[in-house]
Amino acid sequence: MSTLFAISLTTGLLSGIWGWVAISLGLLSWAGFLGCTSYFASPIQGLKGLGVSLLTNLSGVIWALIIIHGSQWLGSDVIGYILTALVSFFMCIQAQKHWLSFIPGTFIGACATFAADGNWQLVIPSLLMGGVFGYSMKASGMWLQARSGVSLKPKVIEEK
Repeated sequence: MSTLFAISLTTGLLSGIWGWVAISLGLLSWAGFLGCTSYFASPIQGLKGLGVSLLTNLSGVIWALIIIHGSQWLGSDVIGYILTALVSFFMCIQAQKHWLSFIPGTFIGACATFAADGNWQLVIPSLLMGGVFGYSMKASGMWLQARSGVSLKPKVIEEK
């Protein structure tokens, strides 16, 4: 079995389970898929990659809340745009720290927070559980592939 097929199989199965879990727990299924996507997109794999992905997602939530509440407090659209520019700079520059080095993860967390109208109480557990599901999808797919003795790649037969 190819690695792609195995990961596709476990991702399909666990995606269906995630949809059910999210609805059952009152979480945002789409935000969970963002957490899952963040892990899959991270250049760092394994538990360390999961940690970096989750921490950057959470930092994005915080940055989004700063933009939301700061813009409301400042009361001017133009000043809100300037605040957004400054915060976006900090969202990127924080990548100097290894545990915050996955810039797309930061923007994923922020975008999820904006999409949920700042409802961080739902966004955070949804992103966290989604990230864990993403890790589980890939890890279980790799496990399945390693234990399968069958390859889907055609074998080349040499002519004599």
